[in-house]
Amino acid sequence: MRKNKAKTKTELKKLINDWAQEIKVTPKQIRVQQMKHKWASCSTSGWISFNFDLLSKSKKFQDYVIIHELLHLQIPNHGKLFKSMMNIFFPDWEKYESSF
Repeated sequence: MRKNKAKTKTELKKLINDWAQEIKVTPKQIRVQQMKHKWASCSTSGWISFNFDLLSKSKKFQDYVIIHELLHLQIPNHGKLFKSMMNIFFPDWEKYESSF
């Protein structure tokens, strides 16, 4: 896994793909774009969009947002299973939840 934060769209997409392999999910499309009110979103058709402003955030926050959205490819809600999976891939995720 990458140790440095992503600073460009290309680096962010690489980080997203690295996490997708780790989590064993395959997004149909990954987009990095301006978003006014969200850090990221996941469609039911498997498209994931990430806010361009994520590039200015810390590596930990980038990882949190990426893992959160990728898990939605498997688990569409924020129930017990989703929280359990977040604990597996990002144990201190609750620290970042209020920023999401």
